[in-house]
Amino acid sequence: MTVDGSRVTIATIAREAGVSVPTVSRVLNGRTDVSPQTRDRIERLLHEHGYRRRASRRQPGRAALIDLVFNDLNSPWAVELIRGVEEVTHAAGVGTVVSAVHSRSSSTRQWLQNLRARASDGVIFVITEMTLPIHAELQRLNIAAVIVDPAGGVATGVPTIGATNWAGGLSATQHLVELGHRRIALVAGPKNVLCSRARLDGYRAALEAAGIPVEKSLIAQGDFYHESGFTAGTELLAQPDPPTAIFASSDQMALGVYEAARRRGLRVPDDISIIGFDDLPESRWASPPLSTVRQPLAEMGGLAARTALRLAAGEPIETPRVELATELVVRDSTGTAPQPG
Repeated sequence: MTVDGSRVTIATIAREAGVSVPTVSRVLNGRTDVSPQTRDRIERLLHEHGYRRRASRRQPGRAALIDLVFNDLNSPWAVELIRGVEEVTHAAGVGTVVSAVHSRSSSTRQWLQNLRARASDGVIFVITEMTLPIHAELQRLNIAAVIVDPAGGVATGVPTIGATNWAGGLSATQHLVELGHRRIALVAGPKNVLCSRARLDGYRAALEAAGIPVEKSLIAQGDFYHESGFTAGTELLAQPDPPTAIFASSDQMALGVYEAARRRGLRVPDDISIIGFDDLPESRWASPPLSTVRQPLAEMGGLAARTALRLAAGEPIETPRVELATELVVRDSTGTAPQPG
């Protein structure tokens, strides 16, 4: 609403943003053919004016509700993705339903029943594997689907959003190599998740490029959460010839390694360098602040939402697979390798 109580129109937003009415409409419909700077300006104005679409009836070809589905919501990683999705759907006047669907078949059946009842126009899955029965049911219901960081194989025709995980694993390990470390361990993520395997491959590639043998004893298995990082870190640091640096393929596991190091009386980074992956908000408040690889989680969520909205409107997308760039973020948890003796 404006100060005089009149309804804000698309034309009002377009005039203030210095763009055409069709450009504002494209942003509202989640289309990707608008520059990021223009989109940010329009979405800010939509939010400031409290713009809402008329909701008296559903408009054909326009999404009114998007489902966002996780395997687990117990993570700040999930919060960042939700934030990215919600920013786009809010600006578009579309509702978002967040659910956690576990591996139990009863949980999946219940979710599908709820999905049919609320007549969602699109579904965004996060780190999951779309089974053939779910894919077939979504096709039958004519519901668009997008997957963020797919676990395994993806059904034909389902677009995916991810990050450059291999490059991120490579840059994290190269950073440690450049600091003089030669015994570099890895706490890997779940074996069945594509992004985990890509980070592991990037780690191996960096070691091989530096002429450092890849030792199985320096690769520990985790599940992305704090406890597994603590357990893996405890085992790695208890070795007769322990690593001088550890790359944990999630920030949460890296913070678990922090605790393992603390309990052994080790100082970070004087005695052991630690680097993570994600750049969650908590990483910069760790003691010392955590070096990590930034994964653009909010941007990934926003792109997934725009893709789902575009598919729901019957519009084509440019490519079925998009990977957003990762970025090395160096803080205080990594330092030069300790000298022997």
